[in-house]
Amino acid sequence: PDTWFLSIIQNEFRTGKIDLDSTMKLLETLQIPFDFAHVKHVFKKTVDKRKTNTINIEDFRAIYRAIVHRVEFQELFHAYSPNNKILADTELVEFLRKEQYETEGCETMALEIILKHEPIEEVKKRRQMSFEGFIRYMNSEDCLIFKSDHRTVYQDMNHPLCDYFISSSHNTYLVSDQLIGPSDLWGYTSALVKGCRCLEIDCWDGSNNEPVVYHGHTLTSKILFHSVIQVIDKYAFVASDYPVVLSLENHCSPKQQEVMAEYLESILGDKLLTSTIGDTDVTQLPSPEALKFKILVKNKKVGTIEEGMLRRNLDSHGETGEISDLENMSDEDESDERAPLFPRNDSSKRKSEQKPPAPPRKKAKMKKTKIALALSDLVIYTKSEKFVSFEHSLANQKCYENNSIGETQARKFVKHSAKEFVSHTSRFITRIYPKGTRATSSNYNPQEFWNVGCQMVALNFQTPGVQMELQNGKFLDNGGCGYVLKPEFLRKHNSTFTPQNVGRYSKPMSLSIRLISGHQLPPSNLSKTNKADPLVHIEIYGVPEDQTKKKSSVIKSNALNPRWDETFSFTVQVPELALIRFCVEDEISLVANDFLGQYTLPLLSLSKG
Repeated sequence: PDTWFLSIIQNEFRTGKIDLDSTMKLLETLQIPFDFAHVKHVFKKTVDKRKTNTINIEDFRAIYRAIVHRVEFQELFHAYSPNNKILADTELVEFLRKEQYETEGCETMALEIILKHEPIEEVKKRRQMSFEGFIRYMNSEDCLIFKSDHRTVYQDMNHPLCDYFISSSHNTYLVSDQLIGPSDLWGYTSALVKGCRCLEIDCWDGSNNEPVVYHGHTLTSKILFHSVIQVIDKYAFVASDYPVVLSLENHCSPKQQEVMAEYLESILGDKLLTSTIGDTDVTQLPSPEALKFKILVKNKKVGTIEEGMLRRNLDSHGETGEISDLENMSDEDESDERAPLFPRNDSSKRKSEQKPPAPPRKKAKMKKTKIALALSDLVIYTKSEKFVSFEHSLANQKCYENNSIGETQARKFVKHSAKEFVSHTSRFITRIYPKGTRATSSNYNPQEFWNVGCQMVALNFQTPGVQMELQNGKFLDNGGCGYVLKPEFLRKHNSTFTPQNVGRYSKPMSLSIRLISGHQLPPSNLSKTNKADPLVHIEIYGVPEDQTKKKSSVIKSNALNPRWDETFSFTVQVPELALIRFCVEDEISLVANDFLGQYTLPLLSLSKG
C-alpha cells in the first residue's frame, strides 16, 4: 500500500513542501470525503509547532492517517484479516455474512465491492482488498444505513390514491412567515425538487384581470398565478413521475377563475388531467401509476364529473354555477388559518358526532359561492368537499371528494374518535393544515395524523425543525417519489386499528442499535474551537406507545472522531408507522445543547449490519 500511496502523492512534493490548499486538493485526489474545517484544524496543529505554514511528505502521511485510518475501522479489518494487511475475497465474504447480515450472493457481492472500492490495482487483480479499499467501502453508499432497495420505487403503485401517504406542502408560496414575509416562486421549485406532490396555491383577484397568489388579508407580497403555473409545469416531474395535486384556495371572482382555467390549460397542456381515465362513473380513485405525469386540480366543483365532461365539448365561457356552504365554515378558505384576524367562537366544533349539525350560529348563513364552470370542470378526482362529520361522509361522500381539516379539530378527532377517523381516511383523501395562529410558519408534528391514515398532512416546507425532518425522513421511502403506501390496517375499510390501542395490529419488533463513533462532525455555531462536546439522541416516532428517546453520554472536546461504543435497545409495537431519528448535539452547558446534525428514516428502511 505504501508504494501506491507514494506514487499518488510524491509528485506534489517535488519541491519539498505543500500548503493547506494543496493538502486539500491532494486529499480529493485520494477520493476520501473530507471536511475542510477538520483538515484545517489538523493541519494547523502540525505546522504550529514549527512556525511555518507548509508541511512535508511525512507530515502529510500523518495527517492522512489521523483522519482516514479510523481506529474502529482498523479493529474491524483486523478481526477478518489474519495478517492485518489484506482481506482475501473469502474473508470479505465472511465479513459480509457475519457483520452485514447478507445471506445470498455474497461471493459475487465481495468481488463487486473489491472492483468498485479497491484503489490499488495489483491488490484488485489478486481479488483482494487492502485496508485503503476497506475504508473506502465503509465510507461508501454501499454501507449507508438506509436500505438500498428502498432508494428506488419498490411499493405497489396500483392502489387507489387514498391508499398512500402523499408528501404535501402548506402555503407553498411563502418562503418565511405568514404575515409580512415574501411570497416567492422558489417556494414551488424547492418543494417540487424535494418530491412534494401536493402544493397549495392561494388565489386572489389581481389588477388587469391577472389572478395573484399571496396570503390574503396580510402583507405578504404577491406573485402572478400564471408564473406559479409555469414553474410547476417546469419542475413537476423532476423528482418523481407520480401525479401532482394543486390544492387551490380560491378567492377569485368567476371572471378571474376563468383566467385561471385558461392558464392551467394553456401552460400545462397534456399534463393537466381534464377527464377521467376510463369510466366516467367513478366508484374508485385511480392509482398513482395510472396518473403518472399528470397534474390534478383540487378545488370546489359544481355537479358531477360526467356533467362537467359533457360540458367541456361545448363552450361554457362566462357561465357560473353555485355552491352552497355554511358561511365561516368553508374548508378551503381554511378560515381558521387567519384566526388572529377573524376571531370567532369555537363552539360549533364541539358538537358530538351523533347529533345533527347544531343550528347555524347567528352570523353563519348559507353562503352561496359562485364558481366559473370552466374551472369547475377541470376538477376530476380531487373535489374539495366541506367536512361535516364522519357519519355524514360515510353516508353521502363520493370517493373523489376530499376534506381539509385544521390541525386543532383533527387533533380532537384523534383523541376522541380515532376509529371513525381511520375508517374515514381509508375511504377519502384527507388533508390536514396548520392552524392560523402559527404566524411564524411553525409546524405541528405530522406523525399524529399519519397514525390515523391522513394522506395529505400539509407542512410549511420553508420552516426547518424536527417536524420537517420527520416529513423528509418518511418520504425518503419508496425512492423519494412522494407516495408511500399506507400499512394495510390503515387501508382496510373495516379496520379497528387506533394509535392508542393497537391491539391485534401490533407486530412487535426488537431493535438494537450500537452507537460506535462519529467522524468530522460539523463545528458548533457556538464553540470557538473545533472541539465540540458531542452527544447523540436516538428517538422513535410512531404510535404513542412507541414514542421514546434515549441519549448517549457526552464525549468531551472531540468533533473529529468521538467514540461511544454504547448499545441501545428498543421494542417497537407498530414498526410500519415508526420513524427513527438520530440527532447529534454539542453540549454547551448543563442546560443547553447546540444542534449539529440529524438523520431521520423509516424504521423499516433501516439496513442491518
